[in-house]
Amino acid sequence: MPSRNILVINCGSSSIKFALINEHHTHTTLIGLAERLGTADAQINWQLDGEKNHLSVPNADHRAALAEILPLVENASGGHLDGIGHRVVHGGEHFTAACRLDPVSLDGIRALAPLAPLHNPANALGIEATMRLYPQLPQVAVFDTAFHQTLPPHAYRYALPEYLYSEHAVRRYGFHGTSHRYVSARAAEMSGLELENSSWLVAHLGNGCSTCAIVNGQSRDTSMGLTPLEGLAMGTRSGDVDANLHSHLVRTLGWSIEQIDRMLNHDSGLLGLSGLSNDMRTLQQASSEGHAGATLAIEVFCYRLAKSLAAMSCALPQLDGVVFTGGIGENSALVRSLTLTHLKLLNLKLDEPANQLATRGAAGQINAEGHPRVLVIPTNEERQIALDTLALLDA
Repeated sequence: MPSRNILVINCGSSSIKFALINEHHTHTTLIGLAERLGTADAQINWQLDGEKNHLSVPNADHRAALAEILPLVENASGGHLDGIGHRVVHGGEHFTAACRLDPVSLDGIRALAPLAPLHNPANALGIEATMRLYPQLPQVAVFDTAFHQTLPPHAYRYALPEYLYSEHAVRRYGFHGTSHRYVSARAAEMSGLELENSSWLVAHLGNGCSTCAIVNGQSRDTSMGLTPLEGLAMGTRSGDVDANLHSHLVRTLGWSIEQIDRMLNHDSGLLGLSGLSNDMRTLQQASSEGHAGATLAIEVFCYRLAKSLAAMSCALPQLDGVVFTGGIGENSALVRSLTLTHLKLLNLKLDEPANQLATRGAAGQINAEGHPRVLVIPTNEERQIALDTLALLDA
């Protein structure tokens, strides 16, 4: 049987990330991004076999952009496209694993919009568009939250009145599940351990950040909660703040809920602390040049990350290693080094030359000899989504 091709789609409110994944090839033949959709500056950028391409699509919506993307996919796949895998951010408690898409499951994704108002409606847009354009092609939804459905109640319940959980589904869900699942499996493979008999602390660090405790291939705790705002300091998100901050800002500044929500999600984190940027590369450069705000942002980011990893360790029976992944986790030797200086009680220590070399997609072990494993592993959420899609098609 010829190797199969899966198109992976990740729709944002004004963007579409896409990748063509072949089940037997480790490299990605086609990868791209349609951005600024719905504006005069809408465009599609992609790489086909390493060659960069660009197309302006003024005022294109998701369906119009996909109408341009799908012929590229057809060409790159040689006309052999076997399915489409969609990233969906929130699956609530209903979707505990990847599922085949049909009108009923699509309605279920739409119904979860109150839990992810910035993400699920956009994810549904991409699903609707591809189902219209490819009605006969099998399509699968892979949920960020599904991996964390193995959390025990003592990890996912908030200390709130019961009815808020039983009637309104207010609980901790967690996100980045596809990434945490992928890199923990790679960590076991790279270390010569059985995934089903291993325990990991994983830090997924990008513009969005989360930690996860993974035991025998299952999530046991994670830093994000009901929404992706809980937990670590991130690019523009505050992470954990005093729960009474909202009422304090209403009383003292007269802010609306919408203003507070925007501040916490879009104006905080690295950007808010530094007053400069949400990009760790920019902040590291500025910090080296004496920018006090950039230095503070990096220090807060790393200390909060260390605290979270220490907290996650409560869920592990033993520690087989710490894994760094995501754009920051894979590329910032400084962040890895500063974070582990706060974790001396876990006996973590880096081999600094190895740490410095682990950038730009390089995977490897960076701990000092005689200390617990520390691994840098590039994530590949697109490939994991494709593998989950293929598994469902086979089933």
